[in-house]
Amino acid sequence: MTIKDVAEKAGVSVATASRVLSGHPSTSSAARTAVEQAATGLGFRPNAQARSLRRTSTQTIGLLLPDIRNPFFADLAHAVEQRASEAGYVTVFGNANESSEQQDRYFDVMLSQRVDGLIAAPQGDRAGLEGILGSGLPTVFVDRVIEGADVPSISPDNRTGIREAVEHLIARGHRRIGYIAGPQSTSTGRERLQAYKEALAGSPAELSSDLVYIGDFQAASGAAGAHTLLNLPEVPTALLAADSLMSIGAISVCNERGLAIGSDIAFVGYDDIEAFTLLNPALTVIASDVDAMGTGAVDMLMQVITGEPATSRVLPSRLIRRGSTPELPEGTGA
Repeated sequence: MTIKDVAEKAGVSVATASRVLSGHPSTSSAARTAVEQAATGLGFRPNAQARSLRRTSTQTIGLLLPDIRNPFFADLAHAVEQRASEAGYVTVFGNANESSEQQDRYFDVMLSQRVDGLIAAPQGDRAGLEGILGSGLPTVFVDRVIEGADVPSISPDNRTGIREAVEHLIARGHRRIGYIAGPQSTSTGRERLQAYKEALAGSPAELSSDLVYIGDFQAASGAAGAHTLLNLPEVPTALLAADSLMSIGAISVCNERGLAIGSDIAFVGYDDIEAFTLLNPALTVIASDVDAMGTGAVDMLMQVITGEPATSRVLPSRLIRRGSTPELPEGTGA
C-alpha cells in the first residue's frame, strides 16, 4: 500500500494526497475528505507515512514491552531510555500486558505519535504484525523475535542457560525436574521449552509431559504451575521457571506450603534480578546482560533509522550458581 494508491482512489494528485496526510494547510476541504476516506478504506496509516514523506524527525522512539511489572523488562526499559537519551531521543513507552490486542493498540499509538523508530519485544506471529511491518517504520525487535519477519533483533541465547540449569540439577542428583514454561506464542517461550526437553533427552532424569506446566510469563501462572507440579503423586525434587515473574509466583507457593528452597526443594529462576540475591539462600538463576541488550537495541535502531545495515545479534546467557540448588541427598532422586 502506497500513497499513490490513496491518491488514485481519492481522485487527486500524489502531491495533494501527501499534503493532506502531512497536515499541510494548503488543501481544500473536499480534497481532505476524499483523501482521508480513501486512506481509511485502504487501511493506509497516514501519520507514519506522512512522517517519512516530510523527512522530518520527532526525535522520539517507541518502546513496546510485554509487561512492565516484570523486573527484567523494567531494567531493559531503563537501559533503552538512557541510551536513547544519550543519542538525543525521548522514549515513548507502551505496555502490552502480554496481550496481542493491547500490543496492536500500542502499535497504532506509536504510529500516530510519529515516532522515528520502534523497539519492541513482540508476541504472536508475522500475520499479526502486518500493520507495523508494512508501515515502513524503522523497527528493531528486542528479547523476542518473530519468525519470517525481516526485522533486525537483539535477543538472548535462550538455549544455553536452560541447558546449563538442567545439567546442573542432574549433576546434583535430581531426576524429576519440574518446568514452568512460558507461552508458546513467544519465541522465548518456545525456545526455552525446547532446550529443557533437549537437555533431558538421553539423560538420567525423567522427561515427562506431567513435569511441564505452560504458563504466560506472569506471576499468577508461576504460582499455578508450582501448585500443579507440587500436587503430582511423585513430587519433583527441583523446579525451574522460565522467567522472573513466574519464578516469583512459584517461590510464593513454596513458601506457602512450608517448603524451604535450598533444602526441601531445589529451585532455579530466570533473570538475575536483585530480589533473587536477597533470598536466603540466594537463588540460582539463568542470566543475560540486560544492559547490553537495551543499549544494543537502541544502537541497532539508530542504524535502521539512518539507513545503515543492521545485523541481528544473540547475546550469551549463563547459569549463576547459588544456594538454592544444593546436592540432593543420595537415594532421594530416583
